[in-house]
Amino acid sequence: MTNPIKIAVVSPIYYAENTVEELVQRVLASLKTIPCEAEVILVDDGSKDDSWSKITSICETNPEVTAIKLSRNFGQHNAITAGLQQTVSDADWVVVMDCDLQDVPEEIPKLYQKALEGYDMVLARRKERKDKASKRWSSKFFYRMFSYFTDTKQDSAIANFGIYNRKVIEAVLSMKDKIRVFPILVQWIGFEKTTLDVDHAQRKEGKSTYTLKKLFKLAFDLFVSFSNKPLLLTIRLGAIISILSFCVGLFYLIRYFNGKIEVDGFTSLIISIWLLSGIIIFSIGVLGLYIGKIFDATKDRPLFIIQEKISKS
Repeated sequence: MTNPIKIAVVSPIYYAENTVEELVQRVLASLKTIPCEAEVILVDDGSKDDSWSKITSICETNPEVTAIKLSRNFGQHNAITAGLQQTVSDADWVVVMDCDLQDVPEEIPKLYQKALEGYDMVLARRKERKDKASKRWSSKFFYRMFSYFTDTKQDSAIANFGIYNRKVIEAVLSMKDKIRVFPILVQWIGFEKTTLDVDHAQRKEGKSTYTLKKLFKLAFDLFVSFSNKPLLLTIRLGAIISILSFCVGLFYLIRYFNGKIEVDGFTSLIISIWLLSGIIIFSIGVLGLYIGKIFDATKDRPLFIIQEKISKS
């Protein structure tokens, strides 16, 4: 008799004391419709509320649940990585989803059935995002900018939610990037993939922990970590200004020999100094960002630190 396939569901938990119990119940109910061995992996990413207490209580009555508590908040995508490392040894398929119940657990069987058509990963594409208009617009702007800087095609309707074959997860874990964004990593590695339109729910309570400040920081980190285009654009800008400067210089040189310049221009001189100084400082700043990321990478610190783990297996 062959062993049943194993499906593991990984969810990073952050300030989810009022949703985590419903999340587990609905996920396990959905997995019961699939002939499989189920596991739910909850990774507490340094929550300061009562999330960990709720998770430990859930583990006492649900042997399918594995709980991991990180020593502090390492960020959503590092928490996902911690959960993925737990699955890679025995899970055939891995589902990644958020904890706020906007990713609908009842869509998991549909994702799995789609994967059985011959795909290594099925990305959940939100048919209609139930986020605030400001978040939808900022997300679209971010992905358009990221697509431009990395010469890739990114879809703002696709986030973490999806189902992934074990070899996809192994490939993601083999990547040593210090700046990790799960949906971007899985887009990069290739394999046979497709998308499936799914329902997207309203947030049960609270608001997103991704503040505008965090989004800007993430955007800068990603642009620098995944692309050298800012450097190329700086070079282009410098070349354009050099050409314009040469043309302006040639224009004034001709006017000088024609006797049409009697008084040296103070305004043009000041504008040139300030413009070129600003560009030089900007260019040094961009270069400094890349050097800073190289410095962070050479320290080779762990992506996360596990403080406690609860597992029945």
